[in-house]
Amino acid sequence: MGEPLIEIRNLRREFPSGERSITVLKDVDLTIEAGDMVAIVGASGSGKSTLMNILGCLDRASSGSYRVAGRDVAELGADELAALRREHFGFIFQRYHLLAELTALGNVEIPAVYAGQTPAARRTRAAALLGRLGMGERTGHRPGQLSGGQQQRVSIARALMNGANVILADEPTGALDKHSGEEVLRILAELNAEGRTIIIVTHDMQVANRTGRIIEISDGEILSDRRITPAPAAPAAEAAEAAASPAQGRLGAFADRFREAFHMALLSMRAHGLRTFLTMLGIIIGIASVVSVVALGQGSQQRVLANIASLGTNTLEIFAGRDFGDTRSGRVTTLVVGDADALAGQPYVAAVTPTVSTSSTVRYGSKEANALVNGVGDQYFKAKGTRLAAGRLFDATSVHALAQDVVIDENTRKTLFGDIAGSPIGEVVFIGKVPARVIGVTQPQQGGFGSSQNLSLYLPYTTVQARLLGSTSLRSITVRVADDVPTDLAEQAVTRLLLQRHGTKDFFILNTDDIRKTITATTQTLALLIAAIAVISLVVGGIGVMNIMLVSVSERVGEIGVRMAVGARRADILQQFLIEAVLVCLIGGVLGIAAALGLGALAGALGAGFSFVYSTASIVAAVLCSSLIGIAFGFLPARNASRLDPVAALARD
Repeated sequence: MGEPLIEIRNLRREFPSGERSITVLKDVDLTIEAGDMVAIVGASGSGKSTLMNILGCLDRASSGSYRVAGRDVAELGADELAALRREHFGFIFQRYHLLAELTALGNVEIPAVYAGQTPAARRTRAAALLGRLGMGERTGHRPGQLSGGQQQRVSIARALMNGANVILADEPTGALDKHSGEEVLRILAELNAEGRTIIIVTHDMQVANRTGRIIEISDGEILSDRRITPAPAAPAAEAAEAAASPAQGRLGAFADRFREAFHMALLSMRAHGLRTFLTMLGIIIGIASVVSVVALGQGSQQRVLANIASLGTNTLEIFAGRDFGDTRSGRVTTLVVGDADALAGQPYVAAVTPTVSTSSTVRYGSKEANALVNGVGDQYFKAKGTRLAAGRLFDATSVHALAQDVVIDENTRKTLFGDIAGSPIGEVVFIGKVPARVIGVTQPQQGGFGSSQNLSLYLPYTTVQARLLGSTSLRSITVRVADDVPTDLAEQAVTRLLLQRHGTKDFFILNTDDIRKTITATTQTLALLIAAIAVISLVVGGIGVMNIMLVSVSERVGEIGVRMAVGARRADILQQFLIEAVLVCLIGGVLGIAAALGLGALAGALGAGFSFVYSTASIVAAVLCSSLIGIAFGFLPARNASRLDPVAALARD
């Protein structure tokens, strides 16, 4: 005779109770052979349910030995116990323990998902089992749409799904009417006749008398163990049938379990839609804030750079005198055209222009106004990045010929020609007593350093020197630095050159790139500050996700217990709840990005004075960030769920 299927020796189970412990099972010895149909009977509190939980590897003994087909259960780890439940045991619970979100077919399939069977094979087998149990027309119904007897049949089909050779039934007829109870007992008898070992826990002696062996337990001790009928032979038909079910490879089985976890996460989120949305809200606000702040920061920086560009980017302004406010600067006449010519020949210079300026009255017809008259070279407009609105700019020939050509700005055009139809090009204005022909109108500047609402006129500097100032000295020289040369190095080179020419430092240089860097750094600092506040909101949102996931775990303890009972590994439970947390955060992240994009579109439609410039990098970072939040803040609740004790989880449902 071979080893018994189940063998228990000196088994004790104690539970802590304050400073003492309560002994529920006391040195129990029990042997169950393959093919037995056993009833474990006793009053409430006798220890029969605890014994069944230990037999089904849902609970562990405090001491003693328990062997299943020769394997010592005490030596098995959590995943090995899960494999034992998955491959050898099938559970039929008094309260059915079906998952409300799944159909009858989906509930029956669950053990096969964890066993790694292919989708087609498990779907076929589940449908066949339900059909055999008279549920062929109810496979698409959810538990809430089934009667108690029908739910118990689904529970029986689930227990048979992996070809279990031991069926553990805890009060299988306790919640059923008499007719449904008879049907369940008949099904269990048929399963026993096929060779399965049936262990029924009940307090009903009428149910116990339908079995072949009755074990009576009281106060944690076996009082009697008697056979009613001889144990039938154990055919292996069902085991062979189960073995014939095709299984997937390891990768395919993992992918299938992932799909199941993903599907359950979606069902759970849909079932608790309002709670899910409120959980997402913190993530939506945080992600929308971060993306909007980054986009607004980039838009502000680009606007600032555009404003500076309107004055000429990468430019050096060389002035006479030692610094701004130098009282002797007006008497310094050493800054001359020769300096500009010398600078024009340097490799780091893209454009250079001498400049002089004076204030004068400008008249056209009966209109007159005070204006700033700028004498500049032909490269001035290139150096400053000035654009034309109409007409043309003067060239080097005009400079050499002391041409009385003038380019006016938009303010001057409005002041002198605003009421006159047609273009001012070709009209003659008087600058003081000097007539000049308007050849061009510049576009309005975008503002920025040095901009003003003054009327500005631009003439060749030679004309201004000869006809308005009577001096050959310059107010300043504007140098535009080549794009591939750092402005600080160009500034050092200009300083050396002018020192060589002048023999003393009677000039100072304004580096507009310093202004650009300062303003850009300021906007970056402000953007970083606001982004930090947005990140705090993200962290708060993540904590909200963790809290809701902890609530979700506590609400779904029964589901966790059922999944563990049918063979789910700890990794499977961890994966399911982690996927749910990541999905909540990921969907929240996508909605947050959409909200940020919508905010930018709204600002554009309303003509706000600021713009949003979105970058792919910030959007991708936002998606990754929301995923990481789901993983980071969802891990602890998911880990807690995976470490729940199966029997404790089932008891709390």
